[in-house]
Amino acid sequence: MTSGPFVPTLAKPTRIAMAGDDCSLHFDLEDLTPKQQADHLSNQVLTAMLQVALNYMGKPEDQICLYDTFNEPPWQEALSRYRDMFESMGLNIVSLDNVSFHPFDAYYESVAQSTAAQNSLYMVSHSNKEIHQDHSLLAMSQDLNSKIHFAEHAPDFGIPTPQTIVTSKGELDNQIISQPTMLKTLGLAGARNVTVVSSNEEASEYLAEYDDDMAVILQERINLDAYTEMTVDLEVTDMHVEITNVRRIMFADGLWVGNLLGPDVVLSDTQVEELLKVGRYAQSHGYQHPDGFNLGIDFFVKDAGAGPDILVTEINARWTGGLFPAELIRQLNIGDRQVVAFIDMCPPDRFSEYVTFQARYLHTRTQGEFSIAPMGFAPYPTSLDGKDYLFVWQIVIDDFEAFKKVKEEELGPEVLISAPAISVEL
Repeated sequence: MTSGPFVPTLAKPTRIAMAGDDCSLHFDLEDLTPKQQADHLSNQVLTAMLQVALNYMGKPEDQICLYDTFNEPPWQEALSRYRDMFESMGLNIVSLDNVSFHPFDAYYESVAQSTAAQNSLYMVSHSNKEIHQDHSLLAMSQDLNSKIHFAEHAPDFGIPTPQTIVTSKGELDNQIISQPTMLKTLGLAGARNVTVVSSNEEASEYLAEYDDDMAVILQERINLDAYTEMTVDLEVTDMHVEITNVRRIMFADGLWVGNLLGPDVVLSDTQVEELLKVGRYAQSHGYQHPDGFNLGIDFFVKDAGAGPDILVTEINARWTGGLFPAELIRQLNIGDRQVVAFIDMCPPDRFSEYVTFQARYLHTRTQGEFSIAPMGFAPYPTSLDGKDYLFVWQIVIDDFEAFKKVKEEELGPEVLISAPAISVEL
């Protein structure tokens, strides 16, 4: 049995299983702080969107493993509508006979009841040890998905990084924080373990739940007036390293919501070489496979002023959130058009209306200023400001401003609440 974060373009039949594994990479799930518990649960819920997208990420002969909530009403019908939209766009999706359903709280234990020759995981972690059964692969995943490990070793490989100090909560008083600084800890994806602090008091307050031996990174805060935040995915084999997609990070009200992809998101030859160097760094740590492992890189590129042309902040030896829209774009053959991929929220009682809206403007069905391609949804209501919402995930192709206007006219402000704040302008 072979397991790992394989690239989604494998020719071999593969079982794909993903259930929010970031936290269990570095921490015992039975010994989390209250904040870690809440963040881990949120990560598991968001992973449900990825599971829906696996219907098109995989090929007909692949197997995909979903939460069993998707096999219950009304989510069973909603999943069917998404599969119908994927097929309407011409995608060659996973056969329904190859879709299996597993308990939210015992996902991998259930998946492990049957074997598969090859398993693709979001990442190798303690939570899916029943699947990968490889201690050396786990140790490598812990190193390469560690902000601490990268900060300590990247400079030895000539990789340009921001000024960084590695310390611990207990030793934090030995550092003087007098200006806005990025504070990072191990654990979760999606910036849940990253914050800006301007003093030692703010740092101590943020870390209050953790023990004194908790590892901490203090990193230079990049000037966003001079740099743009980017991310890429690489395919890493034992023979080569190749960039498969490039994306610009997008924010709404200061929070990450998605990616901008398309012909305007490009890299210079120098930037490409630095990123390939990062891939070779991962190779040197054993992160490689003949069939290709996926590697994500977060970095900043200079727009103006003095400073390095590129600064790499971290790497992710796993699938990334941006890999899913990038693969959808590849399958739809629309790489020469502007695409905004974003996560948003929809009230449960408006969800059916939202899906109908997507179907009305579905890519290949409309010839207007924009079109929509759905990716996924999470069938678990989440409270925000006293109201329940579902997380939803989609791409908008071509004119995003036109999309926002039509969305407001047809769905109003309660559906896709973050979309109005998203801008494709730098």
